[in-house]
Amino acid sequence: MTKINNPIIPGMAPDPSIIRVGDVYYIATSSFHWNPGVQIFKSTDLANWELTASVLNKGEVNLRGTNTPAGIWAPHLSYDPRAKRYWLAYSHMLNMAGREFNSDSYAMWAEDIHGPWSEPIYLTSIGFDPALFHDEDGKHYVSILEWETREGYQAPGHIVIAEFDLNEGKIVGQWHRVTQGFTSRGCAEAPQIYKYKDKYYLLLAAGGTGYAHGVELGRSENIFGPYEPHPSGEPIITSSPRHLFSLGNPDAGHFEMYNPSSIMQKAGHGSLVQTQTGEWYIAHLMSRPVEGTLLNPLGRETSIQKMHWTEDGWLEMKDGSNVAKMEVEGMTGVELEADGISHNVFDDFNQEKYDLHFLTPYRDQQAAWVNTVERPGYLRIHGENSLFSQIHPAIMATRATSLHYEVQTKVEFHPDHYSETAGLGLYYDSNNWLYVHLTHSESEGTVLYVLQAKLGQRIELVHHYIPVPEDTAELKIIYHSGIASILYRFGDNGDWQAFVENIDVLYLSDEGVNGEPGEIGGFTGLFNFIGSVDAHQHDSFADFDYYGVKNY
Repeated sequence: MTKINNPIIPGMAPDPSIIRVGDVYYIATSSFHWNPGVQIFKSTDLANWELTASVLNKGEVNLRGTNTPAGIWAPHLSYDPRAKRYWLAYSHMLNMAGREFNSDSYAMWAEDIHGPWSEPIYLTSIGFDPALFHDEDGKHYVSILEWETREGYQAPGHIVIAEFDLNEGKIVGQWHRVTQGFTSRGCAEAPQIYKYKDKYYLLLAAGGTGYAHGVELGRSENIFGPYEPHPSGEPIITSSPRHLFSLGNPDAGHFEMYNPSSIMQKAGHGSLVQTQTGEWYIAHLMSRPVEGTLLNPLGRETSIQKMHWTEDGWLEMKDGSNVAKMEVEGMTGVELEADGISHNVFDDFNQEKYDLHFLTPYRDQQAAWVNTVERPGYLRIHGENSLFSQIHPAIMATRATSLHYEVQTKVEFHPDHYSETAGLGLYYDSNNWLYVHLTHSESEGTVLYVLQAKLGQRIELVHHYIPVPEDTAELKIIYHSGIASILYRFGDNGDWQAFVENIDVLYLSDEGVNGEPGEIGGFTGLFNFIGSVDAHQHDSFADFDYYGVKNY
Protein backbone atom coordinates (compact mmCIF):
# COMPACT_ATOMS: atom_id res chain seq x y z
CA MET A 1 0.00 0.00 0.00
CA THR A 2 1.39 3.38 -0.99
CA LYS A 3 1.74 6.14 1.59
CA ILE A 4 1.07 9.84 1.14
CA ASN A 5 3.28 12.22 3.11
CA ASN A 6 1.86 15.49 4.43
CA PRO A 7 1.81 18.30 3.68
CA ILE A 8 0.91 17.53 0.08
CA ILE A 9 1.24 21.23 -0.83
CA PRO A 10 3.86 22.85 1.43
CA GLY A 11 4.06 26.56 2.07
CA MET A 12 1.19 29.02 1.85
CA ALA A 13 -1.69 26.89 0.53
CA PRO A 14 -4.56 27.44 2.98
CA ASP A 15 -8.28 26.67 2.80
CA PRO A 16 -7.93 23.90 0.20
CA SER A 17 -10.97 23.04 -1.89
CA ILE A 18 -10.66 19.71 -3.71
CA ILE A 19 -12.63 18.19 -6.61
CA ARG A 20 -12.22 15.27 -9.00
CA VAL A 21 -13.16 15.39 -12.67
CA GLY A 22 -12.58 12.01 -14.28
CA ASP A 23 -9.27 10.72 -12.98
CA VAL A 24 -7.81 14.17 -12.31
CA TYR A 25 -7.91 16.04 -9.00
CA TYR A 26 -7.75 19.79 -8.50
CA ILE A 27 -7.21 21.92 -5.39
CA ALA A 28 -7.80 25.66 -5.11
CA THR A 29 -6.21 27.65 -2.27
CA SER A 30 -6.58 31.13 -0.76
CA SER A 31 -4.29 33.89 -2.03
CA PHE A 32 -5.10 36.91 0.22
CA HIS A 33 -3.10 39.99 -0.92
CA TRP A 34 -1.19 38.12 -3.64
CA ASN A 35 -1.73 38.22 -7.42
CA PRO A 36 -2.59 36.34 -9.57
CA GLY A 37 -5.35 35.28 -7.21
CA VAL A 38 -6.43 31.69 -6.39
CA GLN A 39 -3.85 29.10 -7.38
CA ILE A 40 -5.00 25.76 -8.82
CA PHE A 41 -3.00 22.58 -8.18
CA LYS A 42 -3.40 19.33 -10.12
CA SER A 43 -2.77 15.67 -9.23
CA THR A 44 -3.56 12.15 -10.41
CA ASP A 45 -2.47 10.30 -7.24
CA LEU A 46 -3.44 12.69 -4.38
CA ALA A 47 0.20 12.76 -3.23
CA ASN A 48 1.96 14.86 -5.86
CA TRP A 49 0.47 18.24 -6.69
CA GLU A 50 1.62 20.52 -9.50
CA LEU A 51 0.72 24.20 -9.77
CA THR A 52 -1.21 24.31 -13.03
CA ALA A 53 -3.17 27.58 -13.20
CA SER A 54 -4.43 30.71 -11.49
CA VAL A 55 -7.97 32.05 -11.80
CA LEU A 56 -7.96 35.75 -10.93
CA ASN A 57 -5.32 36.77 -13.46
CA LYS A 58 -7.00 39.44 -15.59
CA GLY A 59 -7.52 42.25 -13.09
CA GLU A 60 -10.85 40.94 -11.77
CA VAL A 61 -9.99 42.16 -8.28
CA ASN A 62 -8.22 45.24 -6.99
CA LEU A 63 -5.99 44.28 -4.05
CA ARG A 64 -4.14 47.58 -3.74
CA GLY A 65 -4.24 48.83 -0.17
CA THR A 66 -5.20 45.41 1.24
CA ASN A 67 -4.36 45.09 4.93
CA THR A 68 -3.09 41.80 6.33
CA PRO A 69 -4.85 39.36 6.33
CA ALA A 70 -7.64 40.59 4.03
CA GLY A 71 -7.90 39.91 0.29
CA ILE A 72 -9.09 36.75 -1.45
CA TRP A 73 -10.40 34.20 1.04
CA ALA A 74 -11.46 30.56 0.91
CA PRO A 75 -12.02 29.75 -2.77
CA HIS A 76 -14.42 26.86 -3.33
CA LEU A 77 -14.12 24.65 -6.40
CA SER A 78 -17.06 22.65 -7.71
CA TYR A 79 -18.01 20.92 -10.94
CA ASP A 80 -21.49 20.91 -12.47
CA PRO A 81 -21.71 17.66 -14.48
CA ARG A 82 -24.93 18.74 -16.22
CA ALA A 83 -23.45 21.89 -17.72
CA LYS A 84 -19.89 20.49 -17.73
CA ARG A 85 -18.62 23.62 -16.03
CA TYR A 86 -16.06 24.25 -13.34
CA TRP A 87 -17.22 26.77 -10.75
CA LEU A 88 -15.16 28.84 -8.34
CA ALA A 89 -16.72 30.80 -5.48
CA TYR A 90 -14.62 33.15 -3.37
CA SER A 91 -14.76 36.11 -1.00
CA HIS A 92 -12.95 39.39 -1.43
CA MET A 93 -12.40 40.63 2.13
CA LEU A 94 -12.16 44.40 1.77
CA ASN A 95 -12.14 45.64 5.35
CA MET A 96 -11.63 44.04 8.77
CA ALA A 97 -11.53 47.21 10.90
CA GLY A 98 -13.86 47.26 13.88
CA ARG A 99 -14.60 43.59 13.16
CA GLU A 100 -17.09 44.80 10.54
CA PHE A 101 -15.55 42.41 7.99
CA ASN A 102 -16.88 43.91 4.77
CA SER A 103 -16.64 41.10 2.23
CA ASP A 104 -18.10 40.69 -1.27
CA SER A 105 -18.52 37.14 -2.59
CA TYR A 106 -18.53 36.05 -6.22
CA ALA A 107 -18.65 33.00 -8.45
CA MET A 108 -16.98 32.33 -11.80
CA TRP A 109 -17.23 29.46 -14.26
CA ALA A 110 -15.09 27.90 -16.99
CA GLU A 111 -15.35 24.92 -19.31
CA ASP A 112 -11.63 24.22 -18.77
CA ILE A 113 -9.83 24.51 -15.44
CA HIS A 114 -7.16 26.61 -17.19
CA GLY A 115 -9.79 29.06 -18.41
CA PRO A 116 -10.92 31.30 -19.83
CA TRP A 117 -13.04 32.04 -16.79
CA SER A 118 -16.24 34.07 -16.88
CA GLU A 119 -16.58 37.51 -15.40
CA PRO A 120 -17.30 37.33 -11.64
CA ILE A 121 -20.98 36.85 -10.76
CA TYR A 122 -21.94 38.69 -7.58
CA LEU A 123 -23.34 36.39 -4.88
CA THR A 124 -23.69 38.33 -1.63
CA SER A 125 -22.05 40.54 0.99
CA ILE A 126 -23.69 38.79 3.95
CA GLY A 127 -20.41 37.27 5.17
CA PHE A 128 -17.57 35.20 3.79
CA ASP A 129 -16.45 31.70 2.74
CA PRO A 130 -19.12 30.92 0.09
CA ALA A 131 -19.49 27.47 -1.46
CA LEU A 132 -21.69 26.23 -4.30
CA PHE A 133 -23.60 22.95 -4.29
CA HIS A 134 -25.08 21.53 -7.51
CA ASP A 135 -27.93 19.20 -6.58
CA GLU A 136 -29.06 16.21 -8.62
CA ASP A 137 -32.33 17.97 -9.60
CA GLY A 138 -30.44 20.79 -11.31
CA LYS A 139 -30.86 23.35 -8.54
CA HIS A 140 -27.87 25.24 -7.14
CA TYR A 141 -27.26 26.46 -3.61
CA VAL A 142 -24.89 28.85 -1.85
CA SER A 143 -23.75 28.22 1.71
CA ILE A 144 -21.85 30.89 3.62
CA LEU A 145 -21.10 32.32 7.06
CA GLU A 146 -23.43 35.22 7.89
CA TRP A 147 -21.12 37.59 9.77
CA GLU A 148 -22.56 38.98 13.00
CA THR A 149 -21.59 42.50 14.14
CA ARG A 150 -24.09 43.15 16.95
CA GLU A 151 -23.03 43.06 20.58
CA GLY A 152 -24.54 40.17 22.50
CA TYR A 153 -25.38 38.01 19.50
CA GLN A 154 -23.90 34.70 18.37
CA ALA A 155 -20.30 35.26 17.28
CA PRO A 156 -19.00 35.11 14.67
CA GLY A 157 -22.43 34.47 13.15
CA HIS A 158 -24.67 31.79 11.66
CA ILE A 159 -24.29 29.44 8.72
CA VAL A 160 -26.88 30.27 6.07
CA ILE A 161 -27.96 28.54 2.86
CA ALA A 162 -29.97 29.84 -0.09
CA GLU A 163 -30.95 28.60 -3.51
CA PHE A 164 -29.14 30.56 -6.21
CA ASP A 165 -30.01 30.98 -9.89
CA LEU A 166 -26.62 30.85 -11.58
CA ASN A 167 -28.06 31.93 -14.93
CA GLU A 168 -29.84 35.00 -13.54
CA GLY A 169 -27.21 35.67 -10.90
CA LYS A 170 -29.59 36.12 -7.99
CA ILE A 171 -30.83 34.54 -4.77
CA VAL A 172 -34.02 32.46 -5.08
CA GLY A 173 -36.23 32.97 -2.03
CA GLN A 174 -34.42 33.79 1.19
CA TRP A 175 -31.41 32.85 3.30
CA HIS A 176 -32.03 30.00 5.76
CA ARG A 177 -30.10 29.90 9.04
CA VAL A 178 -29.19 26.26 9.57
CA THR A 179 -26.87 26.05 12.57
CA GLN A 180 -24.86 27.95 15.14
CA GLY A 181 -22.05 25.42 15.00
CA PHE A 182 -22.00 21.73 15.82
CA THR A 183 -19.57 21.64 18.74
CA SER A 184 -18.63 23.74 21.71
CA ARG A 185 -15.53 24.99 19.87
CA GLY A 186 -17.69 27.49 17.99
CA CYS A 187 -16.42 29.86 15.30
CA ALA A 188 -18.16 27.84 12.59
CA GLU A 189 -17.29 29.00 9.07
CA ALA A 190 -16.47 27.76 5.54
CA PRO A 191 -19.70 25.70 5.14
CA GLN A 192 -19.77 23.14 2.31
CA ILE A 193 -22.67 20.88 1.33
CA TYR A 194 -22.30 17.26 0.21
CA LYS A 195 -24.86 14.56 -0.53
CA TYR A 196 -24.42 10.90 0.42
CA LYS A 197 -27.15 8.24 0.26
CA ASP A 198 -29.98 10.80 0.03
CA LYS A 199 -28.80 12.80 3.03
CA TYR A 200 -27.24 16.25 2.99
CA TYR A 201 -24.01 16.74 4.93
CA LEU A 202 -22.71 20.12 6.02
CA LEU A 203 -18.94 20.32 6.50
CA LEU A 204 -17.60 23.24 8.56
CA ALA A 205 -14.34 24.75 9.69
CA ALA A 206 -14.49 25.45 13.42
CA GLY A 207 -12.51 26.51 16.46
CA GLY A 208 -10.88 29.53 14.82
CA THR A 209 -7.85 29.62 12.56
CA GLY A 210 -5.34 28.83 15.30
CA TYR A 211 -4.33 25.78 17.32
CA ALA A 212 -7.95 24.80 18.11
CA HIS A 213 -8.88 24.52 14.44
CA GLY A 214 -10.91 21.56 13.26
CA VAL A 215 -13.41 20.13 10.76
CA GLU A 216 -16.98 19.50 11.88
CA LEU A 217 -19.83 17.60 10.25
CA GLY A 218 -23.63 17.62 10.48
CA ARG A 219 -26.37 15.98 8.44
CA SER A 220 -29.97 16.50 7.46
CA GLU A 221 -32.66 15.08 5.19
CA ASN A 222 -33.41 18.62 4.00
CA ILE A 223 -30.82 20.93 2.48
CA PHE A 224 -32.08 23.79 4.66
CA GLY A 225 -31.76 21.67 7.81
CA PRO A 226 -32.02 21.30 10.67
CA TYR A 227 -28.60 19.62 10.73
CA GLU A 228 -27.88 17.19 13.54
CA PRO A 229 -24.31 17.23 14.87
CA HIS A 230 -21.82 14.40 14.61
CA PRO A 231 -22.53 12.01 17.53
CA SER A 232 -19.02 12.45 18.94
CA GLY A 233 -19.75 16.09 19.75
CA GLU A 234 -16.21 16.87 18.57
CA PRO A 235 -14.48 17.72 15.29
CA ILE A 236 -13.98 14.81 12.89
CA ILE A 237 -10.52 16.21 12.03
CA THR A 238 -8.23 18.24 14.29
CA SER A 239 -4.67 18.40 15.59
CA SER A 240 -5.76 19.04 19.15
CA PRO A 241 -8.38 16.49 20.20
CA ARG A 242 -8.89 17.51 23.82
CA HIS A 243 -12.21 19.14 24.59
CA LEU A 244 -12.50 22.91 24.26
CA PHE A 245 -15.45 25.16 25.09
CA SER A 246 -15.18 28.43 23.17
CA LEU A 247 -18.66 28.89 21.76
CA GLY A 248 -19.20 32.56 21.08
CA ASN A 249 -15.50 33.32 20.66
CA PRO A 250 -15.28 35.02 17.24
CA ASP A 251 -11.73 33.75 16.60
CA ALA A 252 -8.47 33.34 18.45
CA GLY A 253 -5.04 31.78 18.27
CA HIS A 254 -5.92 29.37 21.10
CA PHE A 255 -2.24 28.78 21.79
CA GLU A 256 -3.24 26.68 24.80
CA MET A 257 -4.47 24.04 22.33
CA TYR A 258 -0.99 23.36 20.92
CA ASN A 259 -0.45 19.58 20.76
CA PRO A 260 3.15 18.71 21.77
CA SER A 261 2.68 15.15 20.51
CA SER A 262 2.14 16.19 16.89
CA ILE A 263 4.28 17.70 14.15
CA MET A 264 1.08 18.83 12.48
CA GLN A 265 -0.84 21.68 14.09
CA LYS A 266 -3.99 23.67 13.24
CA ALA A 267 -5.58 20.89 11.13
CA GLY A 268 -8.93 22.21 9.93
CA HIS A 269 -10.95 23.77 7.08
CA GLY A 270 -11.48 20.62 5.06
CA SER A 271 -12.94 19.66 1.69
CA LEU A 272 -14.17 16.19 0.68
CA VAL A 273 -13.60 14.17 -2.47
CA GLN A 274 -14.57 10.68 -3.59
CA THR A 275 -11.97 8.90 -5.69
CA GLN A 276 -12.48 6.88 -8.86
CA THR A 277 -11.76 3.84 -6.65
CA GLY A 278 -14.77 4.68 -4.44
CA GLU A 279 -12.69 5.84 -1.48
CA TRP A 280 -13.05 9.13 0.39
CA TYR A 281 -10.43 11.71 1.34
CA ILE A 282 -10.45 15.12 2.92
CA ALA A 283 -8.00 17.89 2.00
CA HIS A 284 -7.43 20.30 4.88
CA LEU A 285 -5.09 23.01 6.05
CA MET A 286 -2.35 22.55 8.65
CA SER A 287 0.76 24.29 10.01
CA ARG A 288 4.23 23.27 11.19
CA PRO A 289 5.68 25.62 13.82
CA VAL A 290 9.42 26.07 14.17
CA GLU A 291 10.64 23.67 16.85
CA GLY A 292 10.44 25.16 20.33
CA THR A 293 8.07 27.95 19.24
CA LEU A 294 4.43 28.56 18.36
CA LEU A 295 5.41 30.50 15.23
CA ASN A 296 4.59 29.23 11.74
CA PRO A 297 6.68 30.91 9.00
CA LEU A 298 5.32 28.66 6.25
CA GLY A 299 1.79 29.67 7.10
CA ARG A 300 -1.05 27.23 6.56
CA GLU A 301 -0.27 24.35 4.23
CA THR A 302 -2.43 21.68 2.57
CA SER A 303 -2.65 18.10 3.84
CA ILE A 304 -4.92 15.14 3.20
CA GLN A 305 -6.50 12.35 5.28
CA LYS A 306 -8.24 9.13 4.30
CA MET A 307 -11.84 8.84 5.47
CA HIS A 308 -14.62 6.26 5.56
CA TRP A 309 -18.37 6.13 6.17
CA THR A 310 -19.62 4.27 9.23
CA GLU A 311 -22.56 1.89 9.12
CA ASP A 312 -24.82 4.52 10.65
CA GLY A 313 -23.94 7.07 7.96
CA TRP A 314 -21.29 9.26 9.57
CA LEU A 315 -17.91 10.19 8.19
CA GLU A 316 -14.74 9.62 10.18
CA MET A 317 -11.02 9.12 9.64
CA LYS A 318 -10.06 5.68 8.33
CA ASP A 319 -8.30 4.79 11.59
CA GLY A 320 -11.37 5.74 13.65
CA SER A 321 -9.67 8.68 15.38
CA ASN A 322 -10.03 12.41 14.73
CA VAL A 323 -6.34 13.34 14.97
CA ALA A 324 -4.81 14.33 11.62
CA LYS A 325 -1.69 12.37 10.61
CA MET A 326 1.50 13.23 8.75
CA GLU A 327 1.41 9.92 6.84
CA VAL A 328 -1.75 8.67 5.11
CA GLU A 329 -2.78 5.53 3.25
CA GLY A 330 -2.94 6.12 -0.51
CA MET A 331 -5.62 5.11 -2.99
CA THR A 332 -6.08 1.40 -3.55
CA GLY A 333 -4.27 0.23 -6.70
CA VAL A 334 -2.89 3.68 -7.56
CA GLU A 335 0.89 3.86 -7.58
CA LEU A 336 2.54 7.14 -6.64
CA GLU A 337 4.76 8.92 -9.13
CA ALA A 338 8.29 7.56 -8.70
CA ASP A 339 10.16 10.86 -8.42
CA GLY A 340 7.38 12.96 -6.96
CA ILE A 341 7.04 16.71 -7.34
CA SER A 342 10.01 18.92 -6.47
CA HIS A 343 9.18 22.12 -4.65
CA ASN A 344 12.45 23.72 -5.70
CA VAL A 345 12.08 26.67 -8.05
CA PHE A 346 14.42 27.73 -10.85
CA ASP A 347 13.95 30.13 -13.73
CA ASP A 348 16.72 31.36 -16.03
CA PHE A 349 14.24 33.65 -17.79
CA ASN A 350 15.10 32.28 -21.22
CA GLN A 351 11.43 31.81 -22.03
CA GLU A 352 9.03 34.59 -22.88
CA LYS A 353 6.83 33.72 -19.88
CA TYR A 354 8.34 33.55 -16.42
CA ASP A 355 7.58 30.75 -13.95
CA LEU A 356 3.95 30.29 -12.88
CA HIS A 357 5.00 30.25 -9.21
CA PHE A 358 5.77 33.99 -9.18
CA LEU A 359 3.24 36.08 -7.27
CA THR A 360 3.08 39.81 -6.59
CA PRO A 361 1.59 41.49 -3.52
CA TYR A 362 -1.23 44.04 -3.85
CA ARG A 363 -0.97 44.72 -7.61
CA ASP A 364 -1.25 42.92 -10.94
CA GLN A 365 1.73 41.58 -12.85
CA GLN A 366 1.90 43.71 -16.01
CA ALA A 367 4.46 43.82 -18.80
CA ALA A 368 4.92 47.54 -18.26
CA TRP A 369 6.88 46.85 -15.07
CA VAL A 370 7.99 43.20 -15.30
CA ASN A 371 8.87 41.24 -18.44
CA THR A 372 11.43 39.08 -20.25
CA VAL A 373 11.03 40.92 -23.56
CA GLU A 374 12.99 44.14 -23.12
CA ARG A 375 16.17 42.16 -22.49
CA PRO A 376 15.76 38.52 -23.56
CA GLY A 377 17.28 36.04 -21.12
CA TYR A 378 16.63 38.31 -18.15
CA LEU A 379 13.67 39.29 -16.04
CA ARG A 380 13.52 43.07 -16.12
CA ILE A 381 11.79 44.72 -13.17
CA HIS A 382 11.14 48.45 -13.33
CA GLY A 383 11.42 49.99 -9.89
CA GLU A 384 8.42 51.68 -8.33
CA ASN A 385 7.15 52.16 -4.74
CA SER A 386 9.10 51.21 -1.63
CA LEU A 387 8.57 47.78 -0.14
CA PHE A 388 6.34 49.39 2.51
CA SER A 389 3.84 50.21 -0.22
CA GLN A 390 0.51 48.44 -0.61
CA ILE A 391 -0.09 50.13 -3.96
CA HIS A 392 2.72 49.58 -6.48
CA PRO A 393 5.59 47.49 -5.08
CA ALA A 394 7.69 45.93 -7.86
CA ILE A 395 8.06 42.46 -6.34
CA MET A 396 8.16 38.98 -7.87
CA ALA A 397 7.92 36.34 -5.16
CA THR A 398 7.49 32.60 -4.61
CA ARG A 399 6.12 30.75 -1.60
CA ALA A 400 8.63 29.41 0.92
CA THR A 401 7.95 25.66 1.12
CA SER A 402 10.55 24.46 3.63
CA LEU A 403 11.98 25.59 6.96
CA HIS A 404 15.47 25.01 5.55
CA TYR A 405 16.41 26.38 2.13
CA GLU A 406 18.50 28.84 0.15
CA VAL A 407 17.36 31.39 -2.41
CA GLN A 408 19.67 33.17 -4.82
CA THR A 409 19.76 35.42 -7.87
CA LYS A 410 22.09 37.44 -10.06
CA VAL A 411 21.19 41.07 -10.62
CA GLU A 412 22.57 43.88 -12.77
CA PHE A 413 21.52 47.34 -11.68
CA HIS A 414 22.75 50.88 -12.40
CA PRO A 415 21.33 53.19 -9.73
CA ASP A 416 22.07 56.93 -9.66
CA HIS A 417 20.16 57.82 -6.48
CA TYR A 418 19.87 56.30 -3.00
CA SER A 419 16.11 55.86 -3.55
CA GLU A 420 16.80 53.35 -6.33
CA THR A 421 17.37 49.75 -5.21
CA ALA A 422 17.21 46.19 -6.55
CA GLY A 423 17.86 42.85 -4.95
CA LEU A 424 16.69 39.77 -3.10
CA GLY A 425 14.69 39.24 0.05
CA LEU A 426 12.22 37.56 2.37
CA TYR A 427 8.70 38.94 2.55
CA TYR A 428 5.52 38.48 4.56
CA ASP A 429 3.67 41.72 3.86
CA SER A 430 4.35 45.43 3.40
CA ASN A 431 5.25 45.86 7.09
CA ASN A 432 7.47 42.79 7.45
CA TRP A 433 10.43 41.88 5.22
CA LEU A 434 14.21 41.58 4.78
CA TYR A 435 15.90 43.07 1.69
CA VAL A 436 19.53 42.85 0.51
CA HIS A 437 20.02 45.11 -2.46
CA LEU A 438 22.19 47.21 -4.71
CA THR A 439 21.79 50.95 -4.31
CA HIS A 440 23.65 54.22 -4.93
CA SER A 441 26.10 55.81 -2.53
CA GLU A 442 27.25 59.35 -3.32
CA SER A 443 30.73 58.49 -2.05
CA GLU A 444 31.11 54.81 -3.07
CA GLY A 445 29.00 54.44 -6.22
CA THR A 446 26.94 51.24 -6.35
CA VAL A 447 26.95 49.44 -2.99
CA LEU A 448 25.38 46.39 -1.38
CA TYR A 449 23.13 47.25 1.54
CA VAL A 450 20.46 45.70 3.78
CA LEU A 451 17.07 46.99 4.92
CA GLN A 452 14.60 45.31 7.21
CA ALA A 453 10.98 45.97 8.15
CA LYS A 454 9.58 44.63 11.40
CA LEU A 455 6.01 45.41 12.41
CA GLY A 456 6.15 48.49 10.22
CA GLN A 457 9.45 49.80 11.62
CA ARG A 458 12.20 50.55 9.08
CA ILE A 459 15.57 49.13 10.17
CA GLU A 460 18.84 49.96 8.40
CA LEU A 461 21.82 47.67 8.91
CA VAL A 462 24.07 50.72 8.62
CA HIS A 463 27.32 48.94 9.49
CA HIS A 464 27.01 46.51 6.59
CA TYR A 465 27.75 47.81 3.11
CA ILE A 466 30.26 47.01 0.39
CA PRO A 467 31.02 48.51 -3.06
CA VAL A 468 29.72 46.47 -6.02
CA PRO A 469 32.06 46.29 -9.04
CA GLU A 470 30.45 46.61 -12.47
CA ASP A 471 27.02 47.07 -10.87
CA THR A 472 26.45 43.29 -10.88
CA ALA A 473 26.21 40.84 -7.98
CA GLU A 474 25.01 37.38 -7.14
CA LEU A 475 23.05 37.32 -3.89
CA LYS A 476 22.05 34.41 -1.67
CA ILE A 477 19.97 34.07 1.49
CA ILE A 478 20.25 30.90 3.55
CA TYR A 479 17.17 30.38 5.71
CA HIS A 480 17.15 27.97 8.65
CA SER A 481 14.18 27.84 11.05
CA GLY A 482 13.73 31.59 11.27
CA ILE A 483 17.39 32.57 11.02
CA ALA A 484 18.71 34.14 7.79
CA SER A 485 22.26 34.66 6.56
CA ILE A 486 23.12 36.80 3.52
CA LEU A 487 25.97 35.97 1.13
CA TYR A 488 27.26 37.61 -2.06
CA ARG A 489 29.80 37.12 -4.81
CA PHE A 490 31.14 39.27 -7.64
CA GLY A 491 32.42 38.05 -10.98
CA ASP A 492 31.81 34.63 -12.49
CA ASN A 493 31.97 31.55 -10.27
CA GLY A 494 33.78 33.20 -7.39
CA ASP A 495 33.50 32.04 -3.80
CA TRP A 496 30.50 33.11 -1.79
CA GLN A 497 31.32 35.68 0.87
CA ALA A 498 29.37 36.22 4.09
CA PHE A 499 27.72 39.64 4.25
CA VAL A 500 25.36 39.55 7.27
CA GLU A 501 24.87 36.38 9.29
CA ASN A 502 22.26 35.05 11.70
CA ILE A 503 19.50 37.63 11.31
CA ASP A 504 16.45 36.77 13.37
CA VAL A 505 13.52 36.73 10.92
CA LEU A 506 11.28 34.35 12.85
CA TYR A 507 8.72 37.15 13.15
CA LEU A 508 8.04 36.61 9.41
CA SER A 509 5.32 34.16 10.40
CA ASP A 510 1.54 34.07 10.86
CA GLU A 511 1.83 34.71 14.59
CA GLY A 512 4.71 37.19 14.36
CA VAL A 513 3.09 39.99 12.34
CA ASN A 514 0.74 42.73 13.49
CA GLY A 515 -1.46 40.56 15.70
CA GLU A 516 -3.33 41.46 18.86
CA PRO A 517 -2.52 39.46 22.03
CA GLY A 518 -4.08 36.02 21.73
CA GLU A 519 -4.83 36.51 18.03
CA ILE A 520 -3.05 35.52 14.84
CA GLY A 521 -1.74 38.48 12.86
CA GLY A 522 -1.71 36.87 9.43
CA PHE A 523 -2.98 33.86 7.52
CA THR A 524 -0.50 33.77 4.63
CA GLY A 525 3.15 32.81 5.06
CA LEU A 526 6.75 33.53 4.17
CA PHE A 527 7.77 34.37 0.59
CA ASN A 528 11.10 34.78 -1.18
CA PHE A 529 11.37 37.60 -3.70
CA ILE A 530 13.34 39.63 -6.18
CA GLY A 531 12.35 43.22 -6.73
CA SER A 532 13.26 46.80 -7.40
CA VAL A 533 12.42 50.22 -5.93
CA ASP A 534 12.58 53.63 -7.58
CA ALA A 535 11.26 56.40 -5.35
CA HIS A 536 13.37 58.87 -7.35
CA GLN A 537 12.24 59.31 -10.97
CA HIS A 538 10.64 55.93 -11.83
CA ASP A 539 13.21 55.59 -14.60
CA SER A 540 15.46 52.77 -13.31
CA PHE A 541 15.18 49.04 -13.83
CA ALA A 542 17.01 45.91 -12.72
CA ASP A 543 17.87 42.87 -14.84
CA PHE A 544 17.78 39.49 -13.09
CA ASP A 545 19.74 36.72 -14.81
CA TYR A 546 18.14 33.87 -12.85
CA TYR A 547 16.19 33.04 -9.71
CA GLY A 548 16.43 29.80 -7.75
CA VAL A 549 15.18 28.26 -4.52
CA LYS A 550 16.70 25.02 -3.25
CA ASN A 551 15.05 23.25 -0.32
CA TYR A 552 16.93 21.03 2.11
